[in-house]
Amino acid sequence: MVTLFVRHQAADYDSWRKTYDSFEGTRKRLGVKGAAVYRQTEDPNNITVTHDFADLAAAQSFAGSTELREAMSKAGVVGAPTMWFTNRA
Repeated sequence: MVTLFVRHQAADYDSWRKTYDSFEGTRKRLGVKGAAVYRQTEDPNNITVTHDFADLAAAQSFAGSTELREAMSKAGVVGAPTMWFTNRA
């Protein structure tokens, strides 16, 4: 199992969340096996999302997908996200 962490700033969390939720079917189609959303306590528009995948190739494919870039743009993500891949230790 590989987990992709994505951290980014949203212009407005509520708008971001609507887009994120509507993207669920696409996430599943692109290999996401599980996900979680976290908001920074001091800045609720600073969001970290985790997505679980069967393997690194699936995670990298999702992270580089046009679908993800378009959804992030539609959701009001400000600036470039920070992404990293992990294995549970």
